[in-house]
Order: sequence, then C-alpha cells, then structure tokens
Amino acid sequence: MNSWPAIGDQISATTGNPFIIREAHAVGGGCINETVWITDGQQRYFVKLNVPDGIAMFEAEADGLMEIHRTQTIRVPLPICYGHDKKSAWLVLEYLHLRSGRPASSSKLGVQLAAMHRVTAPQFGWNRHNTIGQTPQINTYTTNWTDFWRTYRLGYQLDLAGKNGHLGKLQKLGEQLLVNLDSFLAGATPRPSLLHGDLWSGNHAFDNGGKPVLFDPAVYYGDRETDIAMTELFGGFSSDFYSAYQHEYPLDSGYNVRKLIYNLYHILNHLNLFGSSYRQQAEHILGTLLAEIH
Repeated sequence: MNSWPAIGDQISATTGNPFIIREAHAVGGGCINETVWITDGQQRYFVKLNVPDGIAMFEAEADGLMEIHRTQTIRVPLPICYGHDKKSAWLVLEYLHLRSGRPASSSKLGVQLAAMHRVTAPQFGWNRHNTIGQTPQINTYTTNWTDFWRTYRLGYQLDLAGKNGHLGKLQKLGEQLLVNLDSFLAGATPRPSLLHGDLWSGNHAFDNGGKPVLFDPAVYYGDRETDIAMTELFGGFSSDFYSAYQHEYPLDSGYNVRKLIYNLYHILNHLNLFGSSYRQQAEHILGTLLAEIH
C-alpha cells in the first residue's frame, strides 16, 4: 500500500521516535474499515484504513477515545495520530493484546462502565458530530432528551430510510411513534451521561491484565440506558456484567420499554447500512411500542 511510508513518517513525527514499517498484518473482524497491525520490529501499532474522505470519521473517533480516556474510568486504545493522502485515510492507535473476559473481568466492566456513565455534561449531545457505523450521527447540543432523541436519532434515521426507499408501513409507524414519543420518555429524567454510543459485544474486550477495554466508540452525552440497551440487542454480555452495573448504578423503572425505543435507532441504522433484512424487525419494534399506547 502506497500510504505506508506516509503513515510511518507521521508516527515518527508524532512520537518523536523513528518508525519505519517492516511488517503489516491484516486483522479480521471489521466491516467498515480495513484493519492492520504494523511493526518496525520493536514497536507495534494498530491501524484503521479507509478511503481519503474517511478522515473526518477517524478524527471524530480519535476525539471520542480521548473523551473517554480523560475520565480515567475505563481503558481505551490511545490514538497516536491520523491523516490521509490521495490513496487512503488512516487512524493509528495504541496496540493492545486483547482477549475475552472471565467473570471477574466482566464484573469489572460493569463497574467501570457505571463510573463512565456518571461523567456528565450540561446538555445532551456532543461538541462535534461523528458516525454510527458509516452513518452520520448528529450531536447538536439539546436541553431536552426527548427532543434530542426524536430529532437527531429516530427522526434522522427514519428520514434516511425514506431516502433509501423504505417507505410505506415503516414510515407510517415511525411518524406515529415520533408524535407519541413523549408518552414513553416524558417520565424519564436522564442525566447527560458520557456514552460509548455503539456498545455491542464486538466493541469491548479485556487486556492481558483482565482490565476492560472499549473501542470503536460513537461518543455523545445522553441517557445511559441507551448503552445498556445496546448490550442486550445482539447479546454477548454476561450476567456478571449486568449484576455489577446494577449494583453500582441501578436502572430506573420503565427501562424495559425505553430500551426498545433506544435499540430501534440501531436497527434503523442497520437497515440503512445493510438493507431490507432489518426492515421487518424495525416494523415489529414500532408495532410493539405503539401497542403500548392503544
């Protein structure tokens, strides 16, 4: 790849230590970026690669990792540098040896995530937009949580779904939910908690010492229940994790209904990213929610 010399030069300039790439090995698991670890024979780094226009996504990801890192609540791979040339954009990260967790590690994840969620901001949103997958995620600061979720989460994804040709029943049910969203969220008074934003099982692991590590964030400040809801969406989190989180920071009553609203955002995003196989699931969630108010 022609960008390797530029990446090596930027690592050298950023760290102050000469770095010439001797080896590059592909890492599986990602569906949006190409992922590679590189080494000069001594130092090793993890690199994410995309098309040149992907630089804005990488800038936001680096900022999100630093937002979490500054809280000193849970470990993330530190961003080293990012850049682009005519061939590609890249994000260079600290290389961590990662593995799956044991019960004690999963409990620690629950404790540390709760600590991260106790870090709050004055409003919902963030100081910059970012992405959820490859979809733009709008983070305009808003004082009212229901308005934020209606406009910048569900409303945005439904509009995008319409532009992608997903009309008819999905849009009709979606419009009804947006009109009635206060019925589901008015009783909730969440604090604007620091969120990972894309917390499925593939975006966390544990280092060699058993410490939890979060990566691939879609950071913003919002209802902490959105992170917990997503952990349930595709599975992969242990009962030890949930028990530890609940002990540290118990969820409010009504969560089991709100989690459907929060996970609908991710199902709509999957519909927009990956196609119509997610449409039936989105319509089912919408129907289930609307049945609550009839």
